Amino acid sequence: MSGVFGQRTLQRRVPALLAAAFLLLLVMSAVAPALFTSADPLQTDVAAALLQPSRHHPFGTDQAGRDVFSRVLYGSRYSLVIGFGATAIALAIGLAVGAAAASMRRFGDGVLSRAIEIVMAFPEFLLALIVIAIIGPGESSLLIAVAIAVMPAYARVARVQTLVVRRAGYIEAARTLGVARTSTLLRHIIPNTLGPLLAMATMGVGTAIAAGAGLSFLGLGPKPPTPEWGLILSEGRNFLATAWWIAVFPGLVITATVIATSLLGRHLQFVSAGRRP
Repeated sequence: MSGVFGQRTLQRRVPALLAAAFLLLLVMSAVAPALFTSADPLQTDVAAALLQPSRHHPFGTDQAGRDVFSRVLYGSRYSLVIGFGATAIALAIGLAVGAAAASMRRFGDGVLSRAIEIVMAFPEFLLALIVIAIIGPGESSLLIAVAIAVMPAYARVARVQTLVVRRAGYIEAARTLGVARTSTLLRHIIPNTLGPLLAMATMGVGTAIAAGAGLSFLGLGPKPPTPEWGLILSEGRNFLATAWWIAVFPGLVITATVIATSLLGRHLQFVSAGRRP
């Protein structure tokens, strides 16, 4: 019987392991793309324009003769920086805001909670567009816009988790012993709220990457000829009938990245909740 349960547990972990392997490969391609291709993502060759996928060009070439495979590999660097960077910023700010709201008295908590709910009423992509409209387009603006757009969700979860942890017995014991509120918050409450937030952040990386690619597709991110996934998609949309590979392959990579982060994040949610994955 234990063997059957062990086999089922292993089968349930396989998707998470495959997702982790894919993300590790993606990170390696972002850190050292030269390990996977020798082609220059910016090198143009008009004579080799719009070549179909082949052994020499696994993802074909674009309208300028640039190797699409190398552009997708080098583009992972920009997309992962946006995904992980925006998620880290949103997690840090959201944790601070949520913990502060839960630690305030009823009036302060109510004001911050209503503010979070008002911001969350806007779709994340629309909120990112509003932020970029205010601060202007660009790579750094893209990072800030995506971080601000997804931050309220982390703040709400951080507030709920902080309220739960505050009712724990060891927190009450710390108060009884006269431990300062700030010390209790930093040493006990915040560390014990990180588990669900980190699982949420893992899934949020894929969402941030998709949002960043969408904004770049609209021309609000890096400028040509930067190899960035959303920008590659934008350049390839006019060639779907004659050179489908320019847009399809980066689109598939974006989709696979979002699915992988979702699978891994869901697995971490089970683990943080103390359940069998």
